[in-house]
Amino acid sequence: MTIVDAVLLLTALLIVTVAVGLFLRWKQNRPRHQNPLEVVEPQRLGATALGERATLLQFSTEMCARCPGVHRVLGSIAEAHDGVLHLDVDLTHRPDIAKHFHVLQTPTTLILDRDGVVQTRFGGTPNRGAIELELVRVVGAPTPV
Repeated sequence: MTIVDAVLLLTALLIVTVAVGLFLRWKQNRPRHQNPLEVVEPQRLGATALGERATLLQFSTEMCARCPGVHRVLGSIAEAHDGVLHLDVDLTHRPDIAKHFHVLQTPTTLILDRDGVVQTRFGGTPNRGAIELELVRVVGAPTPV
């Protein structure tokens, strides 16, 4: 193998690695619609009830740097919509919940409908606009407070 061949091979590997990384980052912040087979019980999460129209369920950990920002965004969205509740579950000492919901990164956000069925899942830091659109899809017409 000549030096030119080695440089070309390394360049090709670099291009493939960057392309895969960009694709994974793009995919990470997109909503994924869920198969509505599971109903989330609020007691398991340490809550008394879910939202009347929808619930924004955030999974966080103590060491998560992005979680406080997501908490503020989800809280303000919930406050702006009647019947929408924001729950933040700290998974630091609850690996059973992380395993059950297949949470591999924090923050992870689930949008639950009025019955507690998971409708949408966001891995990583979700876009506010995407959350708003998914919330409107789940609850119907927007109802600002």
